[in-house]
Amino acid sequence: MRDLSYYKLSLTDFLQKSHPNLIDEAFINARAALAVETYEDAIKNGYNHIEAGEQASQVLFDGLHFSKFDTLVNILQNEFSGIVPEEKIKELVMKLLPECEEVFSKYPLFDDFDYESAFNNLYTELTGTVAIYLDHHAI
Repeated sequence: MRDLSYYKLSLTDFLQKSHPNLIDEAFINARAALAVETYEDAIKNGYNHIEAGEQASQVLFDGLHFSKFDTLVNILQNEFSGIVPEEKIKELVMKLLPECEEVFSKYPLFDDFDYESAFNNLYTELTGTVAIYLDHHAI
């Protein structure tokens, strides 16, 4: 059986990689507790450990599969690789996130949004916003 610390560590690791701007102890604790509860309920309802673990993971990562952070990292790597050094990308993305929030707010972001045709429009708009930011800040 997986315990609270397993889910806390899993979520923390994921957030550090794809949502560093969302790292919050209360959020992590609440999601991990919900994952444990989901796992235990699934076992009580006759699911095996693998199925219970899958249900708990769905709850743990719900709404987090699409990442604004990862999207901006990809844009910088794909469109501005000759301008922004790889070692500076994550630091720059943390500065870009608030600057790009207006663009993100135009789209109904959900877990599989990056597979939608509207993702291409978002990507294009963000690329323009990033280009303006880089030009304005002489990067």
